[in-house]
This record gives sequence, structure tokens and C-alpha cells, in this order.
Amino acid sequence: MIKEVIVVEGRDDVSAIKRAVDAQVIAVGGFGINKKVIDKIIDAQKRRGVIVFTDPDFAGEKIRRIITKRVKGIKHARITQKQGTKDGDIGVENASPESIIRALNIAKFETIEKIETFSVQDMMFFKLTGDIKAKDRRDAVGGKLGIGYANSAQFLNRLNSFGITKEELLVAVKNAEKEI
Repeated sequence: MIKEVIVVEGRDDVSAIKRAVDAQVIAVGGFGINKKVIDKIIDAQKRRGVIVFTDPDFAGEKIRRIITKRVKGIKHARITQKQGTKDGDIGVENASPESIIRALNIAKFETIEKIETFSVQDMMFFKLTGDIKAKDRRDAVGGKLGIGYANSAQFLNRLNSFGITKEELLVAVKNAEKEI
């Protein structure tokens, strides 16, 4: 059983999580996050901790930001866009139980103080920007690190915000190259 309460977007995501792990799950119902739902998440965070696990798309990231702004100290679990896509539909509900379990196992805390470990030059060196396959590489590397897919600027921000080390990035890039 997962100790933390997992926060997802909707009912289909709850079903996918329950197929993968034994856990308590809260569905926020999309953008309609009201005070009652936020209070429920805050209570869960105080009692057991919370892992936010939203879809790897714009809407999922917006919901994640809303929760993160109001509830401090949460973990973030992410799947890649590839892991969450089925028949053109993207979401946690499409991920395999193995992908969900892996994402939960490598869920990350956002650091309170962002440390500028990485720069744009690092992004270029690792071909995470400025390369024809940069988007695919960011998706694969983000999956390996548990920080998900993002555009170049946001990916750099996540590398620094989640305390990723140069060694972790190097290993993730090497492993991701096999998939690209």
C-alpha cells in the first residue's frame, strides 16, 4: 500500500491508480477545484502526505500548479506523454500499471530553494534543446527522472527545482538514448 494519498484529475485516473496499487486516491474533478477539495488535500497532506499525479498535458500541469500553490510539501509523480497516450487521448488513465508504479516510486519533492545546478548550456550539451530530437529526448529523460515532459525552459526549471544532480541527468540521458 502506498502511504501517501494520491491526487488525480478524474474518475478514470482513480481506476487506473487502483489497478496499479493499493492507495487512497482523491479526484479533483478537473479545473473545478474548489475550497472543499483543497481542504481535503491539505488534510491528507497533514495526515499522510500527498502525491500529485496529473495528466502529462497542459491541463494536468495547470491543475498541478493550482494544488502546489495551495498545499505545501507535496510530492510530484509524472508519466511521459508516450506512456499516457492511447488512441490519441492523453492521460494517466491510459498508462500501464507498471508505468504508474514506477512514477509513484520515483515521485519527487520540489525543493524550497531552487539551486541553479543546470544552465541553458547544459541543455544544449545534453541535446535537450537545439537538436532535432530534443523534444523526444526531453520526454524520455523526463520519464527516467520522474519530472515529466516540458518545453526547454520548463524542463530546465524542473531540473533545478527538483534537485536533480548532474550524475542523475547523465545516467538518464544515457538510458534515454536507447529509446530515441
